[in-house]
Amino acid sequence: MSKSKKYIKTQNEILDVAWDLISEKGADVSIAEIAKAAGLSRQSVYLHFGSRGNLLVALVRRADVRFDIKDGFFNSFKISGPQDRLEGAISVWLDFVPKIYPVAKDLIRLRATDKDASLAWEDRMEELKEWLLVLTTTLEKDDVLQDHWTSKDACCFLWAGFSVQMWGLLVYECGWSEEKTRDHIRMSLVRSLLKSPFNGDN
Repeated sequence: MSKSKKYIKTQNEILDVAWDLISEKGADVSIAEIAKAAGLSRQSVYLHFGSRGNLLVALVRRADVRFDIKDGFFNSFKISGPQDRLEGAISVWLDFVPKIYPVAKDLIRLRATDKDASLAWEDRMEELKEWLLVLTTTLEKDDVLQDHWTSKDACCFLWAGFSVQMWGLLVYECGWSEEKTRDHIRMSLVRSLLKSPFNGDN
């Protein structure tokens, strides 16, 4: 194995260990704790990432790769029917949320007091907005958005509807099943954004 491949392999192993540790203990774990769990020195982890902030950003970006979120989105964007396209993108996200929830909820919790956690979460949310703008632009071009929506405003509304916090409240506080949560969020967003008959209403 080349040095570069070994470096990347070790880096990914650190991130996977960090993901498991944060899922269990929370996102305020230290570099020292991550290094110990990975069987490495604290200095080795810093050599790979430079700072805790860089590690957390790399961590959430790796989740996108591990769970194929970007490919899933852009494959759904290719669907010809506008309702199916929108529902496909929403389903991709709502299948992704349970996988990231243990880490995401803690990054959100720490945002106000932990700049590293805030940076990591904002990094992913800004890219998510960019992806969703691609989607809502296609819907605007197809002339299926309700008249009061621009592609930009529709993007913001859809992004807000993708709230991890809302998903967590419905599943863990209200006791909804993941299937019920997915179905109701999807239905609400589609009906709010698309003109009839594209929104599934008769």
